Amino acid sequence: MNDRSPAIHVQRSVRERVGEAEWQARVDLAACYRLVADLGVTEMIANHISVRVPGHDDQFLLNPYGLLYEQMTASSMVKVDHAGNVLLDETGLGVNRAGWVIHDCVHRARPDVHAIAHTHSLAGMAVSAMTCGLLPLAQSSMRFVDVAYHDYEGLALRTEEQARLVASLGDREVMILRNHGLLACAPSIPQVFNNLWRLERACELQVMALSCNTELRMPEPEAVRYTNEQFRAGIQKMPLGMREWPALLRKLDRMDPSFRD
Repeated sequence: MNDRSPAIHVQRSVRERVGEAEWQARVDLAACYRLVADLGVTEMIANHISVRVPGHDDQFLLNPYGLLYEQMTASSMVKVDHAGNVLLDETGLGVNRAGWVIHDCVHRARPDVHAIAHTHSLAGMAVSAMTCGLLPLAQSSMRFVDVAYHDYEGLALRTEEQARLVASLGDREVMILRNHGLLACAPSIPQVFNNLWRLERACELQVMALSCNTELRMPEPEAVRYTNEQFRAGIQKMPLGMREWPALLRKLDRMDPSFRD
């Protein structure tokens, strides 16, 4: 008689398989997805937000290709590397190829960037199709005066476009992908959410203003320049997004704390 018991394989949770710094990055990234969903600038399972894995410059976390932004959790984030390998995927869904192409090249080219967000919002796509680009119509729009632009080349599935994406972005914080959508990058998740929120708001403002069928009053270039300098001076004291982030997390905890799972 064989008295040996069958082997029991216990699958450890994602939290048990990653370090504390990575887990915190996962929680913040899931929170960012939930907040973007709350803004209503999602396109079902499309688009993507990423963050570099702390301590691993060649790895980043991306959303699984099959979940809505409102369903994202810390454990569901997929870990990938610059070779396109999936290193950890609890969902089994993999990642959007276009998401990997866009985020991979920016993470590789910009060591100062740890978080990247890309959206297809209606206002963002509308402005992306305007020859004028983003206009400094009001104080909120003047947060970004050096905006990058990248011409549309089709679905971002080809790695040969990566060099052109990086060249178009340069050292800027935001980029408008012509006839496509928006891209924001920053040193952290709270900052990238803030950059995306401000860029989306500027685009919404522009679409609303241009729809009013009246002549627009543009501010003086010197006032635009000075206002942008004021924003930048404030950023040096405290990066935009850091002050608001704890309050935003408390909001999410009241709404649905499952993003922390």
